[in-house]
Amino acid sequence: MDSHTNDHEIEIDNPHDIELNKPSKSRFLFVLSFFGFFIFAWAGCYNLYEHHYQPNDKTVAPDNTLYEPKYH
Repeated sequence: MDSHTNDHEIEIDNPHDIELNKPSKSRFLFVLSFFGFFIFAWAGCYNLYEHHYQPNDKTVAPDNTLYEPKYH
């Protein structure tokens, strides 16, 4: 007798597999993309805050580049 004639593979569905549950998969991908965008935007705002322009009052502009230039 051939022992391979009665080999039946039984697949048990995993209820936590998102490939089997399409609403769960779309919800997961939406939440993942939302938080990904949120983290990306927050990091950009934080980076802009950390590297914001700091005025330096000690900088002296040449007289000929002022709004009302002074020529000698």
